[in-house]
Amino acid sequence: MRVLLLLCLLHCAHVVMAAEPAPAGASATAVCQPAALAAIQRRTPVAAYYELKLAALQGRVIEWGVAPAPRSVPVSALQVAVAGNQAYAVDSQHRLITWAAGANQREVLLDNTVWLAAGDSGLMAIRCDGSLWRRATGAAQWSQVAVAAIHGWVGDGADYYVDPVGGLHVQGEAHRGQYGDGKLTQGTGWTRVATDAVAVVAHTGHALYLRRDGAVLGTGGNRFGPLSRHGLGDKADVWGVIFDAAATLATGSRHSLVIRADRSLWAWGAEDGVAPKQVLAAVVGA
Repeated sequence: MRVLLLLCLLHCAHVVMAAEPAPAGASATAVCQPAALAAIQRRTPVAAYYELKLAALQGRVIEWGVAPAPRSVPVSALQVAVAGNQAYAVDSQHRLITWAAGANQREVLLDNTVWLAAGDSGLMAIRCDGSLWRRATGAAQWSQVAVAAIHGWVGDGADYYVDPVGGLHVQGEAHRGQYGDGKLTQGTGWTRVATDAVAVVAHTGHALYLRRDGAVLGTGGNRFGPLSRHGLGDKADVWGVIFDAAATLATGSRHSLVIRADRSLWAWGAEDGVAPKQVLAAVVGA
């Protein structure tokens, strides 16, 4: 995972708020449930969004890309995320914290957090009890999305999450085929659009999900090839298989990356070309 996401930092165009009480009904001392444990396995130690980049390393966060030189932020982070010039982390006390790029002041947004995703449209967080929460950009409060989730993503137009039985759910824009249901019409609330999912990633107009059997499926905008040949030149409005035998995946605005079960690293889209190509024979420490 580390190598995959570090490579994403080199190529991706995507991997404020005051502190407030925890959402009603959430306990800071809850015992982590299976859904939360599954989410923990997919935490990302690096993140990027255009200029701002973060890497969690040995009890601190390295921040670079906005300021003239990299800087060390004294945060012991379990996971990091970025949206615009705002940095986020789940720290060693399982708090979701944030700070502006280059700033020293940090704020706690949510406690008892084990996983997060961030993007222009807001934040998503899985708590230790397995519940999924969302806070839209500009909103004053968190709202509960699901009683349990194992993964999710903020796609800056359409957001996604995976429930414990593998159901893939989406909410938001559909004009580029982001739902994968053959329609370009936005639904009301969260819509279940696929089964057997274990993880999902998305960007400004497309999404990929990892199926339980290792297949990678994609839908949405595909002008630059992040969905390989599926809908190439414009968009795909239905989910299509574009890779197999994958173990983990990532996507930027114009390309995608996958580590296969044999630990080989593959990439496609943008400068990498339409057809998936092997970048490394074996990823060590992923």
